[in-house]
Order: sequence, then C-alpha cells, then structure tokens
Amino acid sequence: MRIAVCDDDEKELSRFMELIKEYQLSRGITHDCRYFRSSTEFLCDIRGGEYDLVLLDVIMPGINGVEVARELREADKNVKLIFVSSSPEFALESYSVGAYYYLLKPADADPLFSLLDKAVGELRMQKEQELVLKDRKGIVRISFSELEYVEVINKTVSFHLADGEVREVAVTLAEIEEKLAKRQEFIKTHRSYLINLNYVQTVEASRVVTKSGQNIPVSRQRRNRVQEVCMRYLLEADAADMQEAEAVKKQERPSGPWRILLVDDDSADRAYYTDILKSRGCIVQSVESGRDALKLAADKPYDCILLDVMIPGEDGFAICEDLRKFSDIPVIFLSCMTEPDQQVKGFSAGGIEYITKDTPAELFWTKVKTRIRLSAADRTQLCFGPLLLDLAGHRALMDGKDLSLTPAEFDILWRISEQAPHVFSLEEISGMVFGMPWDGGQMVQMHMSRLRRKLERAWDMHHFIESVWGQGYRFVPPE
Repeated sequence: MRIAVCDDDEKELSRFMELIKEYQLSRGITHDCRYFRSSTEFLCDIRGGEYDLVLLDVIMPGINGVEVARELREADKNVKLIFVSSSPEFALESYSVGAYYYLLKPADADPLFSLLDKAVGELRMQKEQELVLKDRKGIVRISFSELEYVEVINKTVSFHLADGEVREVAVTLAEIEEKLAKRQEFIKTHRSYLINLNYVQTVEASRVVTKSGQNIPVSRQRRNRVQEVCMRYLLEADAADMQEAEAVKKQERPSGPWRILLVDDDSADRAYYTDILKSRGCIVQSVESGRDALKLAADKPYDCILLDVMIPGEDGFAICEDLRKFSDIPVIFLSCMTEPDQQVKGFSAGGIEYITKDTPAELFWTKVKTRIRLSAADRTQLCFGPLLLDLAGHRALMDGKDLSLTPAEFDILWRISEQAPHVFSLEEISGMVFGMPWDGGQMVQMHMSRLRRKLERAWDMHHFIESVWGQGYRFVPPE
C-alpha cells in the first residue's frame, strides 16, 4: 500500500510517522510512505494514482484539506481519503468529497491501526478485481467486470468498456495477456483482440458479436477453441444464474405485514419501539446483540433492521458493515448520539437512515415507513430534467456532473423533491432531515442557502427550490 500523510503541524506529522512505523512492524509488512508539510507541497507532487491511501489534515494554511481533496479527486477517484482534525465540525463537508473516514486528533494507535487493516484488506480485494497499468501519464485502473474487450492497434492497447468509454494505454499486448490469462472470463480471439465472455451475444465462424453490437474478429487458427470455450462458459454461467435465482426465491419475504428486526440492549427502549411498530401492524423481533442479529438476518427475511449504535461487543456501525457482506436488508440506525460525525459514520457503514432517540414517535414511524417503502420499490434514482438524485450513492448530479452536496443538503433536496409541490416549513424540514428539536430555523436556512447556490451555479436556467413567503420552501421540477 502506498501512503501519503499531509499535515502542517510538525508534531502531528512526526506522530504519524512513528505510528505508521509501529503499524508496519506489528504487521510484518512494509508500505511506501511519503510525508508532506503543506498542502501546496502535496499538490505539486500528485498527478493521480501515486497513492492508495492519503491521511489529510483539514485545517492548513492556504489551501485547506477539503479543497486539496477536491483537486485530488480530479486526478484520482479511487484513492482512499482519511481526514484528520482536532474538531468534528468538518466531518460532513469531508464526506462530500468521498472521505473514507474522519479521524480525530490526537491519533491513537488502536483506531488508526484498525483503519489501516481495513484499508489494506479492501485494497487487496480491489486489486484482485481490477487491472492496474502504468504508462507515461500515470496509473490507469480498469475494472475486469466493466472491460468488454481489448484491441491492439500498432503499439497502443485500447480497452473498450461496457459503457462505451475507451481507454488507450501504451503497453505491450504480451503484458495484458499475462494479466488476463489468469481470469477464466477472458479469451484471445485474434492476435489483436481479447474479449470478456460475459459480454458475448453470439459466436460465429469468423467473429464474436458482443451484447453492445461490436464485431470482434476470430482468427482461423483459434476458431474451434473460441467456440468451445464460449459454449462451456455460457452454460456454466446459466447454471450459476439458476442457482442464484433459487437462492433468492428461498430468501423472498412472505406476503403480509412488514417484518422488522430490532437490535437494542436497553429493555425499556426495546419495549418502547416495539409498541410503536406493533401498533402500526408490524411484526417485530428483538435481540440485544449485533451477533444475534447477524445470525437471524442470515436465516430470515426482514423488511428492515433497526440497529442501536451503542450495543455490547462490536458497535452498530461494525455490525452493519458485516451485514452488508451478505445482505442488502435496509438498516436504520437508532442512537442517543446526535453528533453529525456519528450520523455520517452511520451512512458510511451502509445505513439508509439515522434516527436519534429523541425523535417523536410519529416522526420515527414516518421515517421508518418511508425508508421501507423506498427499499421495497427499489427506487434508486429520482430524475427531474437535468437533475438526477442517486439515492443508493447518496449524491446528486446535474447534467452528469456531481454537485458535491453534503449529506444534509442531499437529504433536504431528496425529501422536498419527493413531495413536490408541497410547501415545507423550516420546522418540518428540521424535524424531517435532522430529527432535532426546533432551533428557530438557523441550521435549515444555512443548509438551504448553500444547497440553492450549488443548484443555481450548476444550472442557471431553472430554480429548483422556490421560497414561499411566510411559509417555507418547495421543490419545482422543470417542465
């Protein structure tokens, strides 16, 4: 793993040096590490692809850490970013630029080592699923699953992706063959072509036609081999699809009331939320520990898991991450912790909602009901002309460009756009999005102002959010 650390505080930078050395010794591994004392020094060093992980101080003279991250993202969308700061106030903003984690100073060995272990494991898995090449311009990463076919013209290798994008790299075909030969889904059809069998539509005597309609030549010498391999691979893929379909069938939820798994070690809270849910017709099963919840989720279908954060053993965030390895059951976090950085951790762990325990019963039920319905309907996108809301990725795009909204800005836009043309008061938005006591509207107005500026800068031909004098705000889709 290649690591960069950027911090203008000499003392903190030295501490990171010591901690990373200690980590490498404890794990018996060596990482390529570089350390930078200013944001300018770091930015002058990067072209994109040099690092796998960057630890970035938020508050630095001149260009701050979030601004550095935005520039870094232009050059490298895959690098993992860990922001470090003595204050949690920048946590929400950091996640708007794809933060991997937000670490509070002073950094301690245990949380840092856990983060590094997790990053190493994920990078190892990622590298097994992608082609990493180096050319004159820097590092190029290509996912095997997105690669439709490879074409060689003169000394340039063109990688044709499933979405139509073509990436050209000045490497030898022999180097590419060596990397792809280890994967059973790729086969060489011609001296200048390799194809991903997952994208094969038909196989003919002298060509293979892909699902996108591309004609890939098949040489005479390779004809029999290509046909044999394609047939065997497609038959095996069909058999695997049938097995998967059967497995999904077994996991389908029964018809009837919603089934909810409640995970909370506080007996009073379990009784309180169980009563609310049962009074609305839900079937509720409750457990005290995350491990019990994982066992039940592996065997039974649920419409939703309500997961307390502070539970015995691993906390709710870790349990949700483990659950996401084998299930897509919607997870809603329940917690008495109202801090924004905790809520951000909940979304980062794979939760679809974070409800604080001071939320009134009716609002609690409304949030649960809305999330279950959205998940059941498999609504992953909302589209309003040039504006696209990616609900799964928790991001908004205007004419294909990411608006870089904070989680709060995204939630406001999502909630009011779903119920257009309803006019939302500041108090309604505060309760619906933040689940917090009414503060007079200052927080909502601040987020709404920033959100409207971002929308207007991205698309000045239409005002998506309209002020209604004396009442609040409403979303106005373009005609």
